Formats: sequence, structure tokens, C-alpha cells
Amino acid sequence: MSSGITLSAGVRANLLSLQNTASLMQTTQNRLATGKKVNSALDNPLNFFTSSSLSARSSDLSGLLDSMSNGIQTIQAANNGLTAVTSLVQQLQATVSQARADSSAGTVTPGTALTLSGTTNTSNSANNKLTFTVANGVAVDIAVDGGVTAATLTGTATAAVDAGAGSINITSADLNGGAAVSVAIANGDTMAQAVTKINAALTSADANTKVSASLDSTNHLVLTSTSGNNITVADAAGNANTTTAELGLVNGASSTNGVVGTPLTNTAIAAAINNHASLNSQVKASVDSTNHLVLQNLTATSVGVKGLTSAAVTGKTTDTQTLAAGSGSGLSTVRQSLLTQFNALRTQIDQATGDSGYNGVNLLNGDSLKVNFNETGTSSINVQTKDSTGAAFAINSTNLGIAASTTGVFGDNTQLDTLSTTLTNSLTTLRTQASALGSSLSVVQTRQDFTKSMVNTLQTGADGLVLADTNQEGANLLALQTRQSLSTTALSLSAQADQAVLSLFG
Repeated sequence: MSSGITLSAGVRANLLSLQNTASLMQTTQNRLATGKKVNSALDNPLNFFTSSSLSARSSDLSGLLDSMSNGIQTIQAANNGLTAVTSLVQQLQATVSQARADSSAGTVTPGTALTLSGTTNTSNSANNKLTFTVANGVAVDIAVDGGVTAATLTGTATAAVDAGAGSINITSADLNGGAAVSVAIANGDTMAQAVTKINAALTSADANTKVSASLDSTNHLVLTSTSGNNITVADAAGNANTTTAELGLVNGASSTNGVVGTPLTNTAIAAAINNHASLNSQVKASVDSTNHLVLQNLTATSVGVKGLTSAAVTGKTTDTQTLAAGSGSGLSTVRQSLLTQFNALRTQIDQATGDSGYNGVNLLNGDSLKVNFNETGTSSINVQTKDSTGAAFAINSTNLGIAASTTGVFGDNTQLDTLSTTLTNSLTTLRTQASALGSSLSVVQTRQDFTKSMVNTLQTGADGLVLADTNQEGANLLALQTRQSLSTTALSLSAQADQAVLSLFG
């Protein structure tokens, strides 16, 4: 609304100039006060929203840095645990070496002999082994049957199938539940192509088929059943001999059953047991004057045996016997002390791994740690101790294969050697896991450094769009103050011109 006051043109022009200067001074003073040349979208929409976007991403990435830092500490905690476990395993290995070097080991009086009441080995192709469970739960198998000779059916033709193409039926007790498998043979197929089609049909009908086709050195078709059961081949039409004849097979031809291996004699079984390196100095086998198999435990720990009854060798896993432990500790004072040290150190392995967690995550227990590297979660790393198959792998004495030891182990040099090998393998496993954790730690640290650089870049870019140049704004304010002073003087001169009319009334 107009004030009703009339100003001369000169006064109004100088007034407007003074008002503009005051507005500019206010803007400049605001920039100096806030340090920004763009304080809202009204100042510069493009710069304001671009800077806000860059600042937001910088803030998101800054938040991830804390997660990365926690991830690094978690991995380092796990690595500390691995270092401790590695040291403990090395001490275990030293303990075993000291025990092995002690030549004053005690002696064990063999346990009561188990003499089988019968003399016949009743094992067969399906039940054909003895399994001895010795120290540390190690299972040792001894074959007691000759196995099965495969059944085969061989053709006579060697050329391509050039006439009478059709289908054949292949039948065997261990194929497709005994049902015939039909195979289509095309006119013009070579023998090799026929073999390919037969194997494809057999596998399709029965993924676990024991029947297969091949060519011998003279290009004859050979059908083989590893189970030893008959193989029968017939023309699918049932009343023709065209396709089977082209393959060199007589329609309705059948193989001869494979030969089941002859069960080993008691003497042969005893020799196999005594000659097996893992049973040497642990189990003794012999045959008495009446051909009975005699088994005796040479250690101070009982030995389980699967595959025999008190009467005979059967090869069945459901038939079990126990060889009585021998008497006496079999340990010298030195070895007994080292055994106690060994089991005490082994206990510390599980305690060390259990104490290797950080912020609720223990990688040595098989826990998984996910560390995100960007604000959307599309870039990350999952850290977890894994075995060779990629499955989660907890670091503990059980998974490392280190069982609590016994007097039987420390009293037997052969078992001590086996235990030493186990510990060596455990050290290899620990070094592999440490290498994997080290690689993951390097990745997280690299991404942490990268994220810090990105945060700095984003923030610098955001600030460059909105921050004011304080030197320039200071110079602007000084100039505006000068302009304001001049504008005030000019306004005063304009007003004096208007006041000259008063002299006419003097």
C-alpha cells in the first residue's frame, strides 16, 4: 500500500540503491555467519540438492566404517585364537615326540585270546570284511572274501547297423528293479553310437545301474554287470532277430552269472591281519592246530571287531565281538606324565577357541560374519571358517582329529607315530584357516581404507557446491559497506536539493 508520501526522483533512486546495498550486505553477512553460499534450495536448487545427496551418501558410508571396524576386530580375535591353538598343538606334538623318544616304555600282557569255535568262513560278496576299531576310534578293514567276477555278454558284429534297425530289451536283476530297459537303435548307427545309446538308456532307467556297454579292442559290443548277475538281451519285437543280430547278439541271449570269490581261509585271514601296518603290535592273529582262528589284543585298550561271531567269520557288520584288553599300563613314569600333559593341553584347545569371540561372534565356532561395504548392501563379504567342501568348520579338538589319548596309545610307538601324523595334519588345517582369515582381514581393511577415501571425496564434493569463500565474502562486505556509506551521502545530497525550496519562504 502506498504511504501517500511523494518522493522526488533523485531521492527515490538513491533510496532504492541503499535498499539494494542493505540486502546484499545481509546476504553476505549470512554467508559469513554460516560459511555457506547455498543455505537453501532458494539459493541454488541444483547445488543444494546435489550437495545434499552427496552428503547423505557420505553419511551412510561413514556409518559402515564402524561395522568394518568391528569386523576387523572380530577377525583379529579369531586369528588370536588360531595362534593360541596352533601353539597348543605344537606343544602336543612336542609331548608326543618326547614320549616317542622315551625307551623305557612299560609292557602290556596280551589280553585273553578269542578262539572261534568253528573253522568255516561264511562271508560272501555282500558281507566280506572284518573291521577292527583300535585306538582313537580308527577303523581298519580286512577283506575276507574274494569279491565277485563281473558277468559279461559279448557280441560278434563289428560293423555299423545297416539293416533292421529297431529296439532291444536289456534285462538284469540289478538293473531297473529287474524290469527290461528298451534301447532304440537307428539304421546306420555305428557300434560306438549304439554303445552311447545303450549307456544313456541304462543310466536314464536306473541312475545306480551296475550294467554298462563298451567296445572291446576288436570293436565288439560288450555288456557288463559288475554285480555278477545275468544280462539278457532280446529283440523288442519278441519275434525277430534283426536288431540283436546287427549288434552281433543272439536274440534272447543271456550271460553267465559272475563268479563269487572264494572266502579266504583262516590262515589267509590271519596273515592279512598280521601284515596290516595299522594292526601291527595291536592285534595278533593265528590258527591253532585244529584250524580255528585265534585273535588276541596286544594293547591295554579293548578292541572291537565287526564281521565275526564267537563261532566263525561272517563278514557281517551286525556281528560284533570285543578283544579283551591286556593287563598293565604299558607306560613308564615318563610316558605317564607326558600322557597327563597331553590331555591337559588338549583341553586348552577347546577353551581357547571358546574365548576367541568378539561382540557375540566367534568365527572359530563356525559363526558367520557379514561385513557390508556399500550403503545398499550389494557389496559385502561373508567371513567364516570352512572345510575343503565349503561347509562351516568349527575349530576344536574333535574337528582337528585330536582325541583324548590313552595309556594304550602312549605305550605303543606305532600309535604314537600315528598320533604325531594326526597333529601334523591338524597344524596344516590351522595354517590353512589362518591364511583364509588373513585374506578376509586384508579385504576388509582394504575396503575400510577405500571407504574412508570415498567419504572424504563425497564430503569435499558436497562442500564445494555450497561452501562460501570467506575471503571473497569479506571483501564483498567491505565493498558493500563503502557503497552503503556513499549511498547514504548521495541520499542526503538529494534531500538537500529538495530542501532548497524552503529558502523561498525565508
